[in-house]
Amino acid sequence: MNYDRTVEEFLNHQEIYIPVDVRSPGEFQDSRIPNAINVPLFTDEERSEIGTLYKHEGQKAAKWRAMELVSPKLPSLLEEIREIEKTNRKPLLYCWRGGMRSQSIAHFAMMSGLHIQRLEGGYRAYREYIVDRIPTMLPKQAVVIYGLTGTGKTEILHRLKEFGYPVLDLEGYANHKGSVFGAIDGHQPYNQKMFDALLFEDLQCIANSPYFFMEGESKRIGHAVQPQELYEKKENGIHIRIVSDLQSRVERIYEQYVEETDVFHARVEYALGRIIKRIKPEEIQKKIQHCLAEKNYREMIQLLIVHYYDPRYDNKINESLNTALEVQFESPEKAAKQIMDFIEERFASHPKSLV
Repeated sequence: MNYDRTVEEFLNHQEIYIPVDVRSPGEFQDSRIPNAINVPLFTDEERSEIGTLYKHEGQKAAKWRAMELVSPKLPSLLEEIREIEKTNRKPLLYCWRGGMRSQSIAHFAMMSGLHIQRLEGGYRAYREYIVDRIPTMLPKQAVVIYGLTGTGKTEILHRLKEFGYPVLDLEGYANHKGSVFGAIDGHQPYNQKMFDALLFEDLQCIANSPYFFMEGESKRIGHAVQPQELYEKKENGIHIRIVSDLQSRVERIYEQYVEETDVFHARVEYALGRIIKRIKPEEIQKKIQHCLAEKNYREMIQLLIVHYYDPRYDNKINESLNTALEVQFESPEKAAKQIMDFIEERFASHPKSLV
């Protein structure tokens, strides 16, 4: 009996499987199938030890050491898989390329009476599959939400998604926010592999839509890069600009990011140090640094908006866009409603129920 499942079989029946990643915690953290559970055969240190042994003493010595390390863990590893099986979903094991690690745990699991399956080709096959298909899954028309820093673009996109509209959250896929404050929440940005996996997951849900919403991001977002086909759709999309007064933008950023803690202050200080020399004139640099020293975050945010973010982005927006709609931000709900009315009229022959 063949217990392997192809990537396509898995993706067509995701509701019946739970992906079980048996790679080390470090590999899992680096990249994984979304919603997978990590049941590692080896710790990162053990994996390194086996790799070194393989390099210096050969395959036989490495396999023997792997057996010594795994044997005491087998009962607890299999118990974790048995708990997954109790959910009435099928554990689908994978490692990097469907090799020894998933084969070994699958063998012992079946000997123990567990009903598990393996992903054919492992994570590598999954990644090759999604990268190949992402360009073909993008809906035809991009509706691009633009606006200066702090105008509430992300909040609006989240509301649109809550209302059932097709949204691609590029910042979410990259685990990255563009401003100094957005980069200090302590979360590591995702790499390209995770970005692509999360993008593919959402594209599966909106592939039948005639359009999709996205934010007007640069091609590079944190540590990841938009697929060329997606970036081109953004450039040729329907552009909606969000505007908001300066004080509202300052307050929005303050409420969203600022924490009165020493850790927060240290992170702001580090992030500010990376951009301060780009801010002109020097007198403004000194004012910003003084605000930081006094923990006067609101004034510091305003100075950064006026003298750093707006000069960098406003000209780019004005020069490159033909704005189809301008929305004054009063609340996420009101802004989203105005956009929804505009889109419903623009795509009258494609009601939201088809999205």
